[in-house]
Amino acid sequence: MKRLIIVLFFFSVATRSFSQDKVPVFVSGTEGHKSYRIPAIIGLPDSDLLAFCEGRVNGTGDFGDINIVMKRSSDGGKTWAASQTIVDADSLQAGNPAPVVDLTDPAYPKGRIFLFYNTGNNHEGEVRKGAGLREAWYKTSTDNGRTWSEAINITTQVHRPKQPQLAPAYNFAEDWRSYANTPGHALQFQNGKYKGRIFVAANHSAGDPQEQFRDYSAHGYYTDDHGKTFHLSQTVPVPGGNESTAAELSSNSLLMNSRNQRGDVKARIISISSDGGATWDTTYFDHTLVDPVNEGSLLTIGRKGTKNILAFCNAADETRRDNLMVRISYDDGRTWKQNIVIDKSTDGKGDYTAYSDLVKLDKNKIGVLYEKEGYKQIVFATVKWK
Repeated sequence: MKRLIIVLFFFSVATRSFSQDKVPVFVSGTEGHKSYRIPAIIGLPDSDLLAFCEGRVNGTGDFGDINIVMKRSSDGGKTWAASQTIVDADSLQAGNPAPVVDLTDPAYPKGRIFLFYNTGNNHEGEVRKGAGLREAWYKTSTDNGRTWSEAINITTQVHRPKQPQLAPAYNFAEDWRSYANTPGHALQFQNGKYKGRIFVAANHSAGDPQEQFRDYSAHGYYTDDHGKTFHLSQTVPVPGGNESTAAELSSNSLLMNSRNQRGDVKARIISISSDGGATWDTTYFDHTLVDPVNEGSLLTIGRKGTKNILAFCNAADETRRDNLMVRISYDDGRTWKQNIVIDKSTDGKGDYTAYSDLVKLDKNKIGVLYEKEGYKQIVFATVKWK
């Protein structure tokens, strides 16, 4: 009997519900946009939070007049200032915001924000067929997001399109078509051999469409000179790899966590790199991290002994975008010992909780910015994980 009580106690600690007010940040139908999707969030050295997303002007569709918008919080996410438009591609699509703060550039001792993003001139399905183009860009800010630089096009460095009729430089034999940065924050290595490296998880399709989305693969790109030049990682050798997120591990390593677009295995694809994200040592499915073919967010939040502590957030359900859960790993992502349910529907209908992103608030709290109630709003919640 004593043994049973101990087992039940540890189960109750490992899996628990989370109850706290969810603060609306972006509400569909307000501030000039009919819909808001694809959240991303970062914390700044002055403790302000910057929340980004796609502001979709005319509706919920993934293509059309889509801007990248931003809001600021100076009180830990309790309140948020009015929306600012950071990228406006006229009537075309700007999306997949991937912000990160560069804190290691001696030219900018107070830090410089990079905002990586994509533009597109057609629906993803048409781009995948070769009838359209995705490009990769970034902007920077040296005043904590109050003003932004002109956009810099890095498509030829991080993408491999075969569209010479649009630009002579876009004539790569690899014929990458659909292309997307990670939805959510990018990362900068904080320690070790690769300290200062900025890594952006990404994905692409290559060549003509294949059944079960086997033309898709995950990859990443990185810079070791604060955005002057970029390098592509090796492509992850698992067909169907899609939206990806990454985190720094111990011992100069990196973990990339990807959506399985094929949907045959309802779990996340894990790729481990021992050289800072340039190549991949091993790739496997983590069946603990169940997923309904959706986005997820990964963040390094501390260290225990010689291993990094990671947080992972996704809709932890095999069939629906629901049951948003934060999981904590104390051993570089090998196991996930703590599970915290952030939000879950009561009626089991619709996409109640979908895309999300994580930000570290202090040594025992993280923030979660996520889509709620069938994409009606993007809300912010805080989670105490220890």
